[in-house]
Amino acid sequence: MLDAHYGVAMTGGVLNAINYRLSAQEIAFILDHGEAKVLIVDKEYGALALEALYNAKAQPIVIGIDDPEYVGGELIGEMEYEAFLKTGDPNFEWHWPKTNGKRSRSTTRAARRKSEGVVFHNRGAYLLALGNVIAASIRAHPVYLWSLPMFHCNGWCFTWTISVVAGTHVCLRRVNAATMFSACARYGVTHMCGAPIIMSMLVNATDAERKTLKTKVEFMTAAAPPPAATLARMEGAGFQVHHVYGLTETYGPAVVNAWHSEWDAHPMEERARIKARQGVRYPVLEALAVKDPDTMRDVLRTARRWARSFSAATS
Repeated sequence: MLDAHYGVAMTGGVLNAINYRLSAQEIAFILDHGEAKVLIVDKEYGALALEALYNAKAQPIVIGIDDPEYVGGELIGEMEYEAFLKTGDPNFEWHWPKTNGKRSRSTTRAARRKSEGVVFHNRGAYLLALGNVIAASIRAHPVYLWSLPMFHCNGWCFTWTISVVAGTHVCLRRVNAATMFSACARYGVTHMCGAPIIMSMLVNATDAERKTLKTKVEFMTAAAPPPAATLARMEGAGFQVHHVYGLTETYGPAVVNAWHSEWDAHPMEERARIKARQGVRYPVLEALAVKDPDTMRDVLRTARRWARSFSAATS
């Protein structure tokens, strides 16, 4: 998947990373709507892909991945992935993608309602990839553990972010407490991203699964804010949680909880309440507004509302 985030762009193609949790019918719709030319399939999902292809009108070239770490499955396709790579021309001259050219396409579960999904262009992906560096305070040579699926907004564009700063991508065949703690301890992981379910796996790890970490791991999470108890247990296990929010349409994270060092002195409950508020826009985000759905006028920011109320009360 990580290879494809670079190779497809270098050919001028559009990458459509497919959620393997979707049904065969949903995947068939994605293949047809995206006019798929090539389908790369891990053998774990060979049977699912065959059913999707049976239901699709598209007839892409199928390349099968025979990962030795997975036992079983069904290897399909005209060619195996490693053999396919050997057919490449080492002298191939690729060209930088066009600024507003299509980079990738993302489709959510709304595919069952015949959604068109979201198309990322190169400029947007470039901006968000750099925005992650700034918003997540990533220094050169980070070690990033992939616990966030790359089919979620292209891994929130961290697929490109980590390479920009000459980082190391650590990939997992299975995401669970044991594999995450083992990878963190073995490779000195510095950064991770994930939904609340990933935090649940980490804080509920058994003593046998838990490892002592070499360094503090910066963990970016989205969706529902983590409760105080979860934050406390994450910090105790060696993770520093940062709360962000975004949409597929914004290439992933667009706003972040910009933490102030003086807040570290607050009790855990208060820190959790503050951390749940995310709304500081990424530096690469040009504008951010909260609108009244009826009037479409900007909703006043909290400080401005407070100032206006205080002025009215004292006048």
